[in-house]
Amino acid sequence: MSKAKIICITGIAILIISAAILLIIHQNNSLNNEFKNKLSNLSAEFTCTAHTGCMDTEENSIEAIESGVKNGAQIVEFDLNFNENNEPILSHDTPTGNEITLEEAFKKVSEYDNLKVNVDLKSCAALEKIKAVAEEYDVLDRIFFTGVNDEFLESVKKANLGIPYYLNVNVDSKKKHNSEYIDSLVQKVKDSGAIGINFNKDNASAELVEAFHKNGLMVSIWTVDKEKDMKRILCYFPDNITTRNPKLLNELISACK
Repeated sequence: MSKAKIICITGIAILIISAAILLIIHQNNSLNNEFKNKLSNLSAEFTCTAHTGCMDTEENSIEAIESGVKNGAQIVEFDLNFNENNEPILSHDTPTGNEITLEEAFKKVSEYDNLKVNVDLKSCAALEKIKAVAEEYDVLDRIFFTGVNDEFLESVKKANLGIPYYLNVNVDSKKKHNSEYIDSLVQKVKDSGAIGINFNKDNASAELVEAFHKNGLMVSIWTVDKEKDMKRILCYFPDNITTRNPKLLNELISACK
């Protein structure tokens, strides 16, 4: 092959590659603009919840609470359990004796004005003690429960603490666009006395969020950590997203303002 032909073929290849790159850039810009336009409809009341252990901190630790605040979360989440003496402590699993106490956690929370707390229940052994500690540190009006599933619902209702709660629901992903199924979920949450529904990101749909909002109920979605998932979920306009990366979520939202 002559040198001239090689140069010609190389030039054509460069043009094709350049065109492809420009097309990809154009498509990405179009998608970003579409996302920004959609996100302009996000409620000003939207909240970002920092999942316990956010930003690679230790789960159920003071450091995790501080990290959530530092990275722009309006709400911090931790797991609530009870030790062998039925004292409230922060633990996802069976307590080992090394956990921080709820007193320590609420004391830290009280240092931040307006910071809210998602208390994710892992036990209902002595719910009244949660309220007592919250009152002691003057954060009672800033806490709510998640983790309230079918197993815990009656205990929470019986305790009658006056603390708002979301109902945790295992949404059927195959029916997340089905109006009859969604209506049944709305009724289930209404009957539970909850302020809304809390469920996994993989089971979210625009239809589901819209139906709950039409019925005056809130929607909280967990645990949304990747950018592509954040963009998808944000475009459904939920009331809250729980994430291990509150910094990224807040950056995405801020870029659209």
